[in-house]
Amino acid sequence: MDLQTSLQLSFAGMSAQGTRLRVIAENLANADSTAQTPGGEPYQRQVVTFKGVLDRSIGATSVKVARIMPGGGTFQRKYDPGNPGADAEGYVLMPNVNPLMELMDMREAQRSYQANLDTITAAKSMISRTIDLLRS
Repeated sequence: MDLQTSLQLSFAGMSAQGTRLRVIAENLANADSTAQTPGGEPYQRQVVTFKGVLDRSIGATSVKVARIMPGGGTFQRKYDPGNPGADAEGYVLMPNVNPLMELMDMREAQRSYQANLDTITAAKSMISRTIDLLRS
């Protein structure tokens, strides 16, 4: 694999993990968002799925975001009769976002992003050293 290919694959990985980080941040921001109308559904956790895509221009399989979809799970009921989204019994459905799980996912995405960034930094350093050698 040449340096240009490794750079393109790393850029694709960074883009995919950046999308994942954005979705995780949205989940965390909406962890306490309830419905605004009685009986309505609260925010639903979103997850990013990836797919491998053959990039014929570089002859390698790259990662892309396949889609952003609901994460599943059940909504918890919380007694809050003053909430505008409360049902007749005073219960509100809470989002299916677990902040601890989101933080773990965020840490994993951050590490993947950093690994791709380190690859780019190493490739850039190799290119710079090669140019320096050619100048000598």
